[in-house]
Amino acid sequence: MATSTSTSTPIVIDDLSVSPDHYIGGRRVPSASGFELHSPIDQRLLGRVAEGLDEHVEAAIVAAQQAFPAWSALTAAERKPVLDRFAEEIGQRADAFCRLESNDAGVLLSRMRHGVVPRAMLNISWFAQHALDLQNRPIETEQARHIVRHDPAGVVVIITPWNAPLMLSTWKLGPALAAGNTCILKPPEWAPLTCSLLADAGHAAGLPPGVFNVVQGTGAKTGAKLVGDARIARISFTGSVPTAKWIAQAAGANLLPCSLELGGKSPFIVLEDADLDNAAATGALMYRNAGQVCLAGTRFLVHANIAKQFVAAMRGHVDKLVVGDPREEATEVGPIVHPRQVERVHGFVQRAVAGGARLLWGGGPHPFGAQYFQPTMVTGLQQSDEIVQNEVFGPVLTLQTFGSDEEAIALANGTDYGLGGVCYGETAHATAVAERVRTGFIWVNSFGIRDLAAPFGGIKRSGIGREGGDWSFEFFCDVKDVVVPKKPFRASFSQR
Repeated sequence: MATSTSTSTPIVIDDLSVSPDHYIGGRRVPSASGFELHSPIDQRLLGRVAEGLDEHVEAAIVAAQQAFPAWSALTAAERKPVLDRFAEEIGQRADAFCRLESNDAGVLLSRMRHGVVPRAMLNISWFAQHALDLQNRPIETEQARHIVRHDPAGVVVIITPWNAPLMLSTWKLGPALAAGNTCILKPPEWAPLTCSLLADAGHAAGLPPGVFNVVQGTGAKTGAKLVGDARIARISFTGSVPTAKWIAQAAGANLLPCSLELGGKSPFIVLEDADLDNAAATGALMYRNAGQVCLAGTRFLVHANIAKQFVAAMRGHVDKLVVGDPREEATEVGPIVHPRQVERVHGFVQRAVAGGARLLWGGGPHPFGAQYFQPTMVTGLQQSDEIVQNEVFGPVLTLQTFGSDEEAIALANGTDYGLGGVCYGETAHATAVAERVRTGFIWVNSFGIRDLAAPFGGIKRSGIGREGGDWSFEFFCDVKDVVVPKKPFRASFSQR
């Protein structure tokens, strides 16, 4: 395997050093063009990252194509040890992944340690095992035995967002690599560092050159070049609706399958028979990662008879939230990733208030720092208001009231989004309401429970396709049915 070296100036954070270069064909590749990377914590310059030009995109596609025959020819059992080592190498770099993503994306260091890195490891190892399980599911009928094969599709492009770069990269890489594809990862330009370190982990694990490549750059240049290439077999994207539209248009020219996990404007329903304090405590979790979580319940729909008590209970939990440096263990709400996103979030709140909405708490920048925003709740809204209908992606929630289950369901379903949801109430009651909410998934009296075997994805503007378990392999694979008759076959024109 080629030596993983860099000819560019490494990015150094404290005692950590990470390459700013691309990773193509098993080696580091610099670029004559680059872009600056600043920390959302204090806006300090972290370094300069290589930008993917046409030549880098071309090199990555060729490297992935050349690696595909040998990697895809391996059985799932033969790929599994390599992928298990990949997961182990992520674990061995756990502290570095935690500190890099905290400095780079503003993610809570405690969340990285206890949630993200263990999940990233599981994303690789679990799908490596699941690929084995898929090989043993024949369909037996009276006439034939159907051997359902999940064959690798080819070169896969993976594009991940800045709010969870490590977790979402491994969430897609796990099944794509386990299926036998070769991959090109385009990290988010606002938070690329853990994806660069991920390349080092894959390299150390013994992934053959070209099986896993990382090309950094902007979506408008690097991303557009990747998704428009006819040699690509699959595109897996998590991000915004506008970006998904042009990805789908580019892919459509080549009839290229896309998996699109997009934005959310999920309801958080609190029924009259809900455990108010429990619901309020969960509600405060919606400010996690400074509200930059697509699956968060951001539209609070509360029964009018309990709205006053609920607001008081949730305010009590919100007032205790610690806003501050994400590297500190006590911090619960960190910074927004980029100045442009801060402006966007603030603009939503300002326009809502100018239109007659009321602030229950928060409403503007937080004094801790330039990219910090107060946990905010807005009420006095109409269903048609911009802040109700569009994804804010910051620590801003809205509150509306309802008088009946029918009204709650109508409000919950009254946007163009349909990713997730939360419903609190007596279990049978809450379940019945949850089943009528049009969304990809919804939690009853809980939040954030996930299993890799379960489907994940949205409806309407929240996406196309599902990830997780069999659904990931159905996307990343060419599914083929090999039909073996159980009785001697005799051709006849009367057959149908």
